[in-house]
Amino acid sequence: MIPHITTGSGGTKRLIHYLFGPGEHNEHTDQHLVASWNNFAPDPGPQPDPATEAKLAAQLDLPVNALPPGQRPTETNWHCSVRTAPTDRLLTDDEWADIARRVVAAAGIAPDGDTKACRWIAVRHAPDHIHIAATLVRQDGRVARRDFDRKAVQAACRTIEADYGLRQLNRGDGTAPKRATSPEHFKAERLGRTRPARDELREAVRQAKAAARDEAQFFALLEGTGMKVKPRQAPSGDITGYSVAHPSDTNAAGEPIYYSGSKLSPDLSLPEIRKHLAAQDQPAAPTANPWHAAADAARHTLAVLDSDDDAGAQAHLAAFGDLLDTTTFAAPTVSQAELRAAAKAFHRATRSTIRAEHQQAAALRRAAKDLIYTATSGQDSTGLAVLLSIAILITRSAIHWHQVRDHQQQQAAAQQAFVHLTTAYEQTARPTLTALARSTPRPDATRRYEAVLHQAIPEHADRILSDPAWPALAATLAQTEKTGDNLHRALRNAAEQRELSTAQSPAEVLHWRITGTTSKRQQTATARSTSTIAQATTAPRTPLPTPIPPAPHRRR
Repeated sequence: MIPHITTGSGGTKRLIHYLFGPGEHNEHTDQHLVASWNNFAPDPGPQPDPATEAKLAAQLDLPVNALPPGQRPTETNWHCSVRTAPTDRLLTDDEWADIARRVVAAAGIAPDGDTKACRWIAVRHAPDHIHIAATLVRQDGRVARRDFDRKAVQAACRTIEADYGLRQLNRGDGTAPKRATSPEHFKAERLGRTRPARDELREAVRQAKAAARDEAQFFALLEGTGMKVKPRQAPSGDITGYSVAHPSDTNAAGEPIYYSGSKLSPDLSLPEIRKHLAAQDQPAAPTANPWHAAADAARHTLAVLDSDDDAGAQAHLAAFGDLLDTTTFAAPTVSQAELRAAAKAFHRATRSTIRAEHQQAAALRRAAKDLIYTATSGQDSTGLAVLLSIAILITRSAIHWHQVRDHQQQQAAAQQAFVHLTTAYEQTARPTLTALARSTPRPDATRRYEAVLHQAIPEHADRILSDPAWPALAATLAQTEKTGDNLHRALRNAAEQRELSTAQSPAEVLHWRITGTTSKRQQTATARSTSTIAQATTAPRTPLPTPIPPAPHRRR
C-alpha cells in the first residue's frame, strides 16, 4: 500500500473538481465519497455536479476562511493518495473508509476522538485507490500539528497491510528517491516513453556521476546525454547547485520542466556529488588490465562489509554502485541490459541513514572510473566474469548487511540486483567455461589434479569433483601449472579468499579466483617490464550514457 502526500495553498475547489471529474484520460469511474470528517458531507457523485462540488469545497475550507488572511498558514491543503498493489484483493468502500480514518489519524489531521480536528474527505474513483483531501486549520481555529506526517502515514500503511492481508511493502528510512507521480507516468505514456522523465533523468545523472573524474566533466557528461542542464550560481559566481530537464518534458507553455539533483535523489545533489568526486584516488598511470584492477579493489569491499565499520561499509556500497554503472558501459553488449538493471536496482541499496566515510572507498571508486577510461568495450569477457563473480558475492553480503540493520528497502534492492547480476554472469561466463571444459587435460593429469585437490582443500574436494564445472577447473589448473605455479598453493589460496560452503558451484568460484590471481600477477609483471606507461586518457574509451533520443511528436 503506497501513500503519496502533497500540500498546497488556496482553496480546495480545484482539487475536488479533479477528484470528481473524469481525470486526464477518462480514467476516473464511479466517483464517490467513502468517508468524511462528519460522515455526512455532500457527495457530488459520478455525474457532473458543480453546485455540490462548490458546496463541499466551501465546507472543507470553512475553518481556513474563518481566520483573518494574515493568520492563515502558508500551506492550507493536504492531499494523500493511498493505493493498493496490483496483486491485492479488491477492497470494499467500508474498508477504504476505515483505512482513510487510520491515515488521517496517523498524520495528525484528525486524531481519534478529536471532535475539533481538521475537516477531510476520502474519494474513491478507481478500484485500487482513494484520495484523501483535507484542510490544515482545525475547527477550533488552530493549525494542525502533523510532525513527520509522511513517516507516520508510511508506518500506518505497513500496519494496515498486515491487518487487511495486503502485500507487505518494505519499510523505508526516508532516504529513498522520490517516486514519479501518477500524472508523470501518464505523461510519459502519452509521449510514447517507457519511463517518466524523472526516472530517466535520475539514471543519466547517476551514470554521469559514476563516470566523471571532476565537476567540470560531470556537467560535460550531463550535457552530452542530450538533457538540458542549468547550473545555479551564487552572486559570487560560484556554482551552488544544478537542475536538469528532459527535452520532451515541458509544461503547458512549452517550457522545460527542471528537477534539481536533490529532487531526483538525495545523493545526486551537488554537495553530495562533490563529496563523491573528492573521494577518489588519482592514479599516475592507467592499469594494465582495468577489469582485474576493479576485481582486486572490489575484494576489499567484501572484507569491509564483514567488519564492524558501518561508515566504511556504507562508503563501499556507494562506490560499488558506481562500479556497477561503469561496468555497464564497458561490458559486452550481451550482458549490458542485465547489468544496467542491476545498477538501477542497487542504487537504492547504496544509501541509508548511516553516514558514509567516502574516502575509505576511494580505491574502488577510482577502479570504477578506470573501466570507462582504459577498458576496451567487450574485449575481455574473462576479466568481466572475474569481476562479476566478486560482484555477486558483494551483493549477497550487502543483502545480509542491510538485513541485520533492518534496512528493508535496501535489502530488497540488493536482492533484485543479485538476480540481474547472476543472469549477467551466466551470459558472460558460460561461453568461457564451456570452451574450457572442451580442453580437459589428459586422464593422467586430471587424476593428478584430483589428488592435489584432496590434499589442498579436503573439506570441499568431493563436492568440487562432482560439480559440473570441474572439467573447466581442471583445464584452469593445467594452464596454471604451465606458468610454473604451485597448484597446491594456488588452490589453498583461492579457497581461503572466502568460504566455499555456500557457493552454488565451488568449482566455478575457484576457477575465477585462480584466474583473477594469475591475471593480477601477470599484470604486475607486465607493468614492471614496461619502461613507460602512457598517461591515463582524459576522454573515455567506452560509451557513456546513451544520448536521450529526440522527443516524439505529441499525440493530439
